[in-house]
Amino acid sequence: MASNGGRTGEPWTLETKSKFNGKDRSEFLDPCQEAATKSIRCLHRNNGDRSMCSDYFQAYRDCKKIWIEKRRIESKRGGNTS
Repeated sequence: MASNGGRTGEPWTLETKSKFNGKDRSEFLDPCQEAATKSIRCLHRNNGDRSMCSDYFQAYRDCKKIWIEKRRIESKRGGNTS
């Protein structure tokens, strides 16, 4: 089990924001993709035993929560140009 729970860095950086705002509407961008990938790898390593991967799932949920909240704040301030 990973000691850091598969936690990644800040999901909504200036680089991520630039990529997100500059992408075509049809493109998909998930700044939490690294955490999602680690969750899937954990499931594969543990034959689908979700209980072994709870730290990875929580890291993904935490990342998404931070990302969505930061986007919401920026949108209210008018900082989101997409």
